[in-house]
Amino acid sequence: MPLLATAPIPGGGALRLFRDGEHYVIKLDDGTDLMSTRQHGSEEALAELACARIAARAQARVLVGGLGLGYTLGAALRHVRDDAEVAVAELVPGVIEWNRDLLGDFAGQPLRDARTRVHAGDVAALLRTRQAWDAILLDVDNGPDGLTRDGNSRLYDAAGLRDAHASLRPQGVLAVWSAYPAPTFTQRLKHAGFAAEEMPVRALGKRGMRHRIWLATRA
Repeated sequence: MPLLATAPIPGGGALRLFRDGEHYVIKLDDGTDLMSTRQHGSEEALAELACARIAARAQARVLVGGLGLGYTLGAALRHVRDDAEVAVAELVPGVIEWNRDLLGDFAGQPLRDARTRVHAGDVAALLRTRQAWDAILLDVDNGPDGLTRDGNSRLYDAAGLRDAHASLRPQGVLAVWSAYPAPTFTQRLKHAGFAAEEMPVRALGKRGMRHRIWLATRA
């Protein structure tokens, strides 16, 4: 599997982009697989499930935390109105460049959509500005416990969830993707003021790895 590019992660470490036949894989520099263009159903489900709850809102504002391979952003754009704004925050500049070049066609070139706004930086810092969003979709790291970067856990602790809650409009939705179970996370969401539910999803339609999505509504 040839290595195509390496992108440093601010604060330490790096992401590596590999070609796998007709597909691409992003790994940590220790070899841990993070995402692949072969399996992306649960990333799209993150946007579909959340945006279904706000799709009818005029001028809806959606924030996607983590660009990845672009599938969550692409799905969000497909499930909101033409007058919506969908911002994506990506910490690693190299990932943005990969999506503009090698990876863009896989998710339908979502960065070229006129409704897309790109924030090159930490989504946690953006949430602390307390802007008003109708939906916040977090696909940062591999779930509520930081893997690629310790600072990512800040998104999912009590203070980070309070920031997300305060950043949502009434009946706004916070959706969180995870590659693994996190038994205490639902309770953590409820303590932050959300009505929350956990949903199992598959990485590839009805097949593939089992992932988790939490849908949390600001009451």
